[in-house]
Amino acid sequence: MTDRDRTTPEEDRQWWYCLRHSKPEQGPGCPNKYRLGPYPDEATAAAALDIAADRNEAWDEQDSD
Repeated sequence: MTDRDRTTPEEDRQWWYCLRHSKPEQGPGCPNKYRLGPYPDEATAAAALDIAADRNEAWDEQDSD
């Protein structure tokens, strides 16, 4: 049994952004090392790269203060 086989019903409903396939996916999918999330819905998962870029920019600005 792999980690991908051990999901809960809640995990099966979560959304992720797959870096390998460049698209949102729900539930068990690619290994976590290729995913960002979890996110509450498909639209938020689809915006994962923008969310990450915004967070990185904010952290960079904090570091420069």
